[in-house]
Amino acid sequence: MQRSMRGWGSGLLGVIIFSGSLPATRIAVGGFSPLFLTSARAVIAAFLGGALLLALDQKRPDRADFVPLLIVAIGVVIGFPLLTALALQSITSAHSIVFVGLLPLATALFGVLRGGERPRPIFWLFSCLGASSVAGFALLQSGGGTLKGDACMIGAIILCGLGYAEGARLSRRLGGWQVISWALLMALPVMAVLAVATLPANFEQVSTPAWISLGYVSVFSMLIGFVFWYRGLALGGIAGVGQLQLLQPFFGLALAGVLLGEPIVPLMMAATAFTVLCVAGARRFA
Repeated sequence: MQRSMRGWGSGLLGVIIFSGSLPATRIAVGGFSPLFLTSARAVIAAFLGGALLLALDQKRPDRADFVPLLIVAIGVVIGFPLLTALALQSITSAHSIVFVGLLPLATALFGVLRGGERPRPIFWLFSCLGASSVAGFALLQSGGGTLKGDACMIGAIILCGLGYAEGARLSRRLGGWQVISWALLMALPVMAVLAVATLPANFEQVSTPAWISLGYVSVFSMLIGFVFWYRGLALGGIAGVGQLQLLQPFFGLALAGVLLGEPIVPLMMAATAFTVLCVAGARRFA
């Protein structure tokens, strides 16, 4: 029980940190291209993670860990950041945040496929109801979304759920911050080349908020958040702790309203609230 509670506490800290990711990305794409933002945040986080691994003399992963770490890199280092950055060129961060409601279901599904977890059947009923609520909102919402933006967000959620489940499985043996650090280092050569190739033509035209946002998604979203998140999933269970992601829309919507002045329509709040209730029921049977 104590181990599980530590997992939930650590997972909640991760969710709070991740809540600022989409609003910060929305601000950052106003000054940087999606490709540069994705690659730059990965490069910065990779140097920080690599420094930690070196300073603390961490053992290298086994050869069998190469493919799982590659999956983590594709899912959370490359796929999710790039697809959300592309999506946020055409949709608001408030609209994109509601798609986070699909993450618990995606994470739980990959937890079964990759982590060997077996939630009870009623868990899937609640999870599917929550996912349907989010999908219904995406179809009904007008003004905040586009077909391209919504498609990118769905792809981002699928890759992120895979990266979360795979990283949590590895974290049980390697440790949470070690997993994301090794995944970042694995992606570093490609990300470094991409960052150089997509450098902004004029850095003077990049606003201060865009620079601050780049710093946030690089240090907090790409590294520190995963320290707590992977530890939480490893200790408390992928399907169970994964349901904490349903708190992320509330934190994120509040940030989008305060920082960006984006409207929070009643339909958006109703869809998010209903989804949270559904996943709260699912968590009980995880």
